[in-house]
Amino acid sequence: MTEAMIIDLGRQAIQLILLLTGPPLLAGLVVGLLVGLFQAATQIHEITLTMIPKIVAVIAIIFFFLPWMLTTMVDFTASLIVNLPTHIR
Repeated sequence: MTEAMIIDLGRQAIQLILLLTGPPLLAGLVVGLLVGLFQAATQIHEITLTMIPKIVAVIAIIFFFLPWMLTTMVDFTASLIVNLPTHIR
């Protein structure tokens, strides 16, 4: 296994992590921004008003994208296992 192969595997793993965590993080960001605008407009500053909608949005997005996330992770893992003899050399 050469250094280039190790760097390439690390790059692929980081890309996969960013790809899989993007939708939930983006949903939390958008909901947080909308709740923040609502709080600024109404001057209601309640901590539960910010946290509960974000948690619900992130969980909903995870459940919505879960089949795609699992398929992507399984494909990546399968490619690692299939290419294992190549990586060991």
